[in-house]
Amino acid sequence: MSHPKSLLLRHRASITTLFNLTLAAVGWVIAFALRFDLSVPDRYVPVVVALLPVLLGCKLAGFAALRLSRGWWRYVSMRDLEDIVRGNVLASTLFLAAVVFVRGLAGFPRSIFLLDLLLCTVLMAGVRIGIRLVLEQRRRAGAREVATPALVVGAGSAGIRLLEEIESRRRLRLAVIGFVDDDLAKVGLRVCGTPVLGGIDDLPALVAQHEVGEVLIAIPSASPALLRRIVQHCTAARVRHRVLPTLSELVEGSVIYTQMREVKVDDLLARDPIRLDVARVHSLVTGKTVLVTGAAGSIGSELCRQVAAHEPARLVLFDRHENGMFVLEMELQARFPGVPLVPVLGSVLLETELRSAFATYRPDLVFHAAAYKHLSMAERNVLETIRNNVIGTRNVAQAAIEHGASEFVLVSTDKAVLPTSLMGATKRAAEMVVQELGDRDCRFLAVRFGNVLGSSGSVVPLFKEQIARGGPVTVTDPEATRYFMTIPEAVQLILQAASLGRGGEIFILDMGQPVRILDLARQMIRLSGFEPDEDIPISFIGLRPGEKLHEELMTAEEEVAATQHDRIKAVRASGLPTWPDIWLPRLQACVERGDVRAALKLLQTIIPAYRPSTLLAPAMSDAVAADIGGEAA
Repeated sequence: MSHPKSLLLRHRASITTLFNLTLAAVGWVIAFALRFDLSVPDRYVPVVVALLPVLLGCKLAGFAALRLSRGWWRYVSMRDLEDIVRGNVLASTLFLAAVVFVRGLAGFPRSIFLLDLLLCTVLMAGVRIGIRLVLEQRRRAGAREVATPALVVGAGSAGIRLLEEIESRRRLRLAVIGFVDDDLAKVGLRVCGTPVLGGIDDLPALVAQHEVGEVLIAIPSASPALLRRIVQHCTAARVRHRVLPTLSELVEGSVIYTQMREVKVDDLLARDPIRLDVARVHSLVTGKTVLVTGAAGSIGSELCRQVAAHEPARLVLFDRHENGMFVLEMELQARFPGVPLVPVLGSVLLETELRSAFATYRPDLVFHAAAYKHLSMAERNVLETIRNNVIGTRNVAQAAIEHGASEFVLVSTDKAVLPTSLMGATKRAAEMVVQELGDRDCRFLAVRFGNVLGSSGSVVPLFKEQIARGGPVTVTDPEATRYFMTIPEAVQLILQAASLGRGGEIFILDMGQPVRILDLARQMIRLSGFEPDEDIPISFIGLRPGEKLHEELMTAEEEVAATQHDRIKAVRASGLPTWPDIWLPRLQACVERGDVRAALKLLQTIIPAYRPSTLLAPAMSDAVAADIGGEAA
């Protein structure tokens, strides 16, 4: 036997429709009673009865058009009330037309139509609001165990929806005692029965005064500067704080308490949101075969995700990292079931399998993200780094030309500018290879950017591990700065730059202002709930071989031009050609015979700005390498 509650739920639409029509009939009778001061003349009684079926038919049509039987009265909203008004206006308009058509308006009180419209609207809205008030009063009147008093930062629509959700979930054991908002006009008012206690700068005092256990930041559109300000106050007050996802992360604007998350370092980056020309990127990728080398890496995997979102004809994943490729393929299959995926295990150093992949799948667009990027590891593995970063780039570029690719994009780094590390020098050499190939049928370009937060080997995962161990957090130098951006940001701008390229350019991405590594470390310690130097010590270990105190994005000799995107600049090197056809075979020969000294000399000759680190200095002699330009002449 079915439970009465389940029967009600199953037939809720029918019951609601019947109830709406009952209210409409009651409103119709009351309208006549009010029109004639509660004493309806006998001659109008037959009219009331005769027109009632017509009225109910018109009401039924108007209510059905606005789906008034679908609402959930317990959570009636302003949108529901607007629908009630629209439904009644439509129904009254239909009824007026029907009365004129059936009997005309001669001798019929015209004020009845307006009274009926107002009464039916008020009855339907009033019953719904009354039911909601009763249910909320019962819920609030019941005993509720509160373990954590909370403040909500932001008395806007997101904060209100968050408050309503928290109040509806009794098991959260959380009570919102007030709002905090920087809009001074709201301070002192009550929003949904909850007071706005003060501004954001009042947070520490309010936390202490009300013994607040948690601060919930409900401003999805908050700028990084505003978030930093809120986080600083919460940290000073030593109170837990969480934030709603950003507008781009929220689904259809809904606020779900379980979506609240800890503030991340990414949230505090001082940069405006990226404005992408989505149509341009879409036309670059849609319907094309795209190949990504280093597909399982931090940048390569995000490239695959964002490329897949633009519906390529086929996406070829090329990497030698089997486990990473397996995980990536599973993820992409789940997220983008309509995109054909081709995982290819292979190395950019093995020309036979590389050419085989290109010959089989004929990619239109190639993103070359495969590289050895860890600075200290490169300094200790000179020949393998040169082989992978320079020779490997040449191999992929040649395969792209031979098999008809239309565009080749090299993922480069700011460490290629005035390099002091072998990794930076090899990436600059790779840029030179790409630039000299720019006049072929295949467009060649490079995209240069700085550090990406959260990538494999970056300081953020390292700092997290060190904080989890209780410290110390190791910083190279108190004045060291780096350019930072998130992985999705970097890839968005790589795709945008690829859509702008004509061939031969090096694009540099606007990385915002450089960030002091020491400030980043302190922010991460505070976000973890600790105080720098008190709970978690910070130690300075000095710059490692090949590291710079500050990074640059271009040299003084490079010419910079604006592009159609305000966050991307195009760089063209001035001066004579670099002749990679001359020096590249010689560099490969040095690698093949294991001659570290000759390889470093050659790199220093073709990149005069390169200054090998103290770790590599003993491998260098005082002899001057042969002038490549002279030999080319």
